[in-house]
Amino acid sequence: MPALASYIDHTILKQDTTLTDIHRICDEARQAGFAAVCVPPIFVHESAQKLTGCSVKVATVIGFPFGYHLPAIKAAEAEMAIIGGADELDMVAQIGAIKSGNWKALELEVREVLEVVKMSGKKLKVIVESGILTDEELIHCCELYSRFNIDFLKTSTGYAAAGASIHAVQLMRQHLPERIGIKASGGIKTLKFAQELLAAGATRIGCSASLQILAEEA
Repeated sequence: MPALASYIDHTILKQDTTLTDIHRICDEARQAGFAAVCVPPIFVHESAQKLTGCSVKVATVIGFPFGYHLPAIKAAEAEMAIIGGADELDMVAQIGAIKSGNWKALELEVREVLEVVKMSGKKLKVIVESGILTDEELIHCCELYSRFNIDFLKTSTGYAAAGASIHAVQLMRQHLPERIGIKASGGIKTLKFAQELLAAGATRIGCSASLQILAEEA
């Protein structure tokens, strides 16, 4: 199994994030060998510059944190992020549409955003907020997004009442094709939990406690 750091998106998405914070997490990611940094859209360009010549990818969020944005706005956000240097886009699905069973709206949304993302050769992660979905809703999400060329289905934003869970990751793995990765995020603060999520089928871990987790491993 590759080093744990290579599975981690080193994340900072708090409201009071500063440029100093961004420089710090980019330096930490470079040194640790994390898969990516996940930063607010306004800091994509700075992060991309900071990580030039490095294997660490720049990820950012689209429609964050509630997924309310219209599809055209999400597509525009994705386009601007890519222009700024983003490699990976973590888009919050329209959670209200999931809860309402409005799958056509979700199809329209993912089609519009994917057109922008794949045209640029970048990666799309779709966040479905698994902690507030029923098993049936989560399975339906897996079935829906399996029909599209997304790269990851992601459990959570970290802003809902519940984040990642072993059960949700296992359910997602059972109902997704192998080509679609699973990013577990939200409330991952310990090495044990991170390892359990990977064992359950996660292929990426998003967290802000990345250094503490690596310190535990060491």
